[in-house]
Amino acid sequence: MNKTRLSVLLACAALLAAAPRTLHAQDAARSSAYLLLRNNDTIAVEKVRRTATSVSAVISALGQPRVTLEYALGPDHLITRGVFAVFAPNAAAEAAPIQSGTVTMTGDSAIMEIDGAGGKRNFRVPVKPGTLPVVNNDFVVLEQAVRRARAAGVTTATVPIFALSAAQSVDARLELVGADSARFTIVSNVTVVALDAAGNVTGGGVPALGIRVVALTGAAADRITIVKPDYSAPAGAPYRAEEVTVRTPNGHLLSGTLTIPTGVTGRVPAVVTITGSGQQDRDEFVPIAGGYRLFRQVADTLGRRGIAVLRMDDRSIGGSGGDPEGTSADFADDIRAGVAYLRTRSEIDPDRIGLVGHSEGGTIAPMVAATDPKLAALVLLAGTAYTGRQIIDYQIENGVRGSSTVAKEKQDSVIKASKAQFDTTTGKQPWFRFFLEYDPIATARRVKQPTLILQGATDQQVRPEEARMLDRAMREGGNRRVTLRLFEARNHFFLQDPDGHPSKYIDLTSNRIDGEVMGAIADWLATTLRAR
Repeated sequence: MNKTRLSVLLACAALLAAAPRTLHAQDAARSSAYLLLRNNDTIAVEKVRRTATSVSAVISALGQPRVTLEYALGPDHLITRGVFAVFAPNAAAEAAPIQSGTVTMTGDSAIMEIDGAGGKRNFRVPVKPGTLPVVNNDFVVLEQAVRRARAAGVTTATVPIFALSAAQSVDARLELVGADSARFTIVSNVTVVALDAAGNVTGGGVPALGIRVVALTGAAADRITIVKPDYSAPAGAPYRAEEVTVRTPNGHLLSGTLTIPTGVTGRVPAVVTITGSGQQDRDEFVPIAGGYRLFRQVADTLGRRGIAVLRMDDRSIGGSGGDPEGTSADFADDIRAGVAYLRTRSEIDPDRIGLVGHSEGGTIAPMVAATDPKLAALVLLAGTAYTGRQIIDYQIENGVRGSSTVAKEKQDSVIKASKAQFDTTTGKQPWFRFFLEYDPIATARRVKQPTLILQGATDQQVRPEEARMLDRAMREGGNRRVTLRLFEARNHFFLQDPDGHPSKYIDLTSNRIDGEVMGAIADWLATTLRAR
């Protein structure tokens, strides 16, 4: 599941679950590994050992933190308690976790205890009876749901799940197809799997994302590893790619790639890219349409126009450290560190440095620019203008009304319940507390640098009117060097999309931004930064 904070995980309308029957005991010990592959490249692995009373899992994904899980299995195929730990990407096996904790499922509540960089926290979240805790790529929970449905003698069932990363519950839907396969749907994300007689996953995929699932057992499972992403320059590119490390004022390091044009004389202009919400790698990889990498495309395009690009992994992603529980204001300090690093490089002109931010990155860029008059340019891609409270309320309502799984007569009650649930769970997290109150317009009025505001006309995550609001606010603040462009039939990711609703992302077939949008970015920056 794609985790972006601005795409709030919405609770779908509750489906009637079948009446429970007496369920069988858990099955005997078994070790396995589940591989997620795209174009024969392994992008994630879950290694699992299951016994009659417990199951353990190690989940690894490219550029993402490694997660370990220990679940205690109860009667009726429940998970009664979980112990989890999160490790920095590529951390050694003996490294200490950057976050750890427990979740206890009590019937009507999930009780979480978390120990991380922000200290220890304890809280209780209301859940439905039978709720299963889950993290991304967690096939353990899918198998538990299958076992429960088979024991109950039903072919369709609601599966209430509790997302550990968001501390939020949502209803999933399980459909058993014959005796050897199943469909598992969480909001609009559909996983199709093949099953053995015991309910174990033996293969499958996520068709909308072009992902295959391969199951291995025995020695073959033990040998599987995840390799580091390749951020090198493509063959024949007129720029080179250098792996760099940026130290922040808070003392943590950020891993990144600096692409520098070759065959030019003198210092070159440069930009720092700023990713959207949620922990993202330096490419801003999103698993839609086969894999979207906005900033890899930006770096390639600008590198061919004589502009250097520094793109960095967010905190706790790739080789980056730092507390991932920070706010947008904290992340702005990381970008300031990136700008300061560029000013130390002999190849870079310190007077020709700009920022390119997408979504939350388009919110952070003005924060940095308002405090750094030496910055020379800003490009805001779908940056926000409303407060977070207004955005969340819109996204919840729009998500429910655009969902095919929520009956029209139930939409109002589901919207009300979803907002209440958000306020008591996710809304209490540090990032969200800041986001809900922050006013981007006040900051926009303080931006004096040349600014290019780009917006997709069908974006249903950040509305097109927000681009106009930013344009107006900057001009009201005295900035006369503002350019606004709206692109027809482009969604939040600036991909061709006549609908733009997040539930329709699974229908996208292209993962590349077209020449009209990329050309607008490159042409404006080349002129504004005086690229040669």
